[in-house]
Amino acid sequence: MSDLIRLENLTVTYERHPAVHHVSGGFAPGSLTAIAGPNGAGKSTLLKAIIGELRPAEGRIDRGALMRNDFGYLPQAADINRRFPISVADTVMLGAWKNAGAFGHFSREDAARAREALGIVGLCGFENRHIGSLSAGQFQRVLFARLLLQDARVILLDEPFTAIDQRTTRDLLELVLRWNKEGRTVIAVLHDFEQVRAHFPETLLIARELVGWGRTQDIMSSANLVKARAMAERWDDESEACLPEGDEHEPAAGDHARREPVQ
Repeated sequence: MSDLIRLENLTVTYERHPAVHHVSGGFAPGSLTAIAGPNGAGKSTLLKAIIGELRPAEGRIDRGALMRNDFGYLPQAADINRRFPISVADTVMLGAWKNAGAFGHFSREDAARAREALGIVGLCGFENRHIGSLSAGQFQRVLFARLLLQDARVILLDEPFTAIDQRTTRDLLELVLRWNKEGRTVIAVLHDFEQVRAHFPETLLIARELVGWGRTQDIMSSANLVKARAMAERWDDESEACLPEGDEHEPAAGDHARREPVQ
């Protein structure tokens, strides 16, 4: 089976310093993959590159026939401004934006699907609540409801279970497994290694450079985890900038004017 998404010698940089360095491998259609690794390993950076928010400095990402609308993306909760004056219902409806047409009008069917999605995530009756009034777990349920409306072929989740209660984690994990059973490709950045071992058949273990990629039972070995931690500790953020081969002077595509945290 050919890969749905293929990384070929992928390097992603901030100010030419590599956040993800020479990573190659592929995500099979319908796969359920965890991206794991130490803090500062480049996990979130890799996810943003896959969805197209960051451009490669070197190598490429082959998405085949996938279009932007085929991706559903859940960023880290800390990246979302919950002070924006928007209701739960309107937040979920944003998942149906591709159906809204040129003038941004949503149909009654979209509204009905939004109510159904809120029911699936356990938030019936929350439609008119302001998102700023919700607990962390409730807000994460809202974001999962929005993903339900997107109906995406590929779902990217960045730390979806961080700082939420156990019941919400269990409920949302069931939804992730349901998406996978439906044949969707799910890629999730996770910190909880036991969660990875219990629920994700495939793992990409990274410490800026690739440590291993394959069956979770093989990749999440004690030896690989020790290796990943050692690689992360050895990494020098002040080392010489990473330049594409044959380019010693010109900025590489994907360089950014300001330094951002690597996750």
